[in-house]
Amino acid sequence: MHKLRVTVAVITFNRSRYLRQTLACLVAQEYPSDCWELLVIDNNSTDDTPDAVASFMASNPSPRRVLEARAGLDHGRNRAIAEARGEIIALVDDDILLEPDWLAQLVAPFSSQGSHAIGVVGGEVVPVFPDGLPAWLEGAHRPLGFRQDAGPLPPGQAPMGANFAFPSWVFERFGEFDTTLDRQGSRLFGGGDSNMIRRIRAAGLEAWFVPGARVLHQIPAGRLTLRYAMRHAFDSARSRVVDKVRLLRDSGRSPLPFLASRALGSAFKLAWFLVQCAACYAVLCRNPARRALVRAWRSCGYLYQIARSSAGKV
Repeated sequence: MHKLRVTVAVITFNRSRYLRQTLACLVAQEYPSDCWELLVIDNNSTDDTPDAVASFMASNPSPRRVLEARAGLDHGRNRAIAEARGEIIALVDDDILLEPDWLAQLVAPFSSQGSHAIGVVGGEVVPVFPDGLPAWLEGAHRPLGFRQDAGPLPPGQAPMGANFAFPSWVFERFGEFDTTLDRQGSRLFGGGDSNMIRRIRAAGLEAWFVPGARVLHQIPAGRLTLRYAMRHAFDSARSRVVDKVRLLRDSGRSPLPFLASRALGSAFKLAWFLVQCAACYAVLCRNPARRALVRAWRSCGYLYQIARSSAGKV
């Protein structure tokens, strides 16, 4: 049977410690070595990322490092698409751990009888905490698994951007990832992956989930602080407003009703979570107070971006 040619691209920025672990898992894949290539898109790292990649040069396939100087996850993804030689392009994070059969599991649906209707395939993403998990964040990070067997997902569910793959023709047909969304430097925007998947689904294609293509997503201590959680909540709320406004405008509808209703709801939630936060701090319940503060800051993100979007700004 014909083996699909696959490009696996890791987008990385200043995380050589985790990148080494991810590459060690990737070069151990059981997929035939002559049927796939490994790209490392270096998003202008200033650490020892080049040395980390070079340490795997004796592997088969050996990683090919490509420098992308424009900051941003989606700039890195788009560079991977431009450099890819495979029929299937798998885009993964630089901090995941994988089993040797991961790649074979992830691309298997593209060889099925109905593969012409599949626009994206994703696998389960399980968060792990190499530096431990603070008590106040317990329950905030859960495995992303949708079904027990491989198959299409309903409209309300979508694969996670840490672990997904596309047929290369998808990008020829629908274009690249939107570089105004997702992370750029310290701005923790999100939505480039969900925006792409929505465009694919709008054309009648399916988004599939494969539980066997499971990865462990490492979350370091630096991403488990109150400061980071607040910044992430604020920016993710902003990106949702930007994405929704763009969707409405592209469909010829006015975003004003959405902005007005979201502003009202966010204002109410902000007041409620601030009261909750103050009450918890008053009785020295610090963990619930921190969770309420993060939720309040998310509401602030909505309100901030609603004001900007109403004025025609991103």
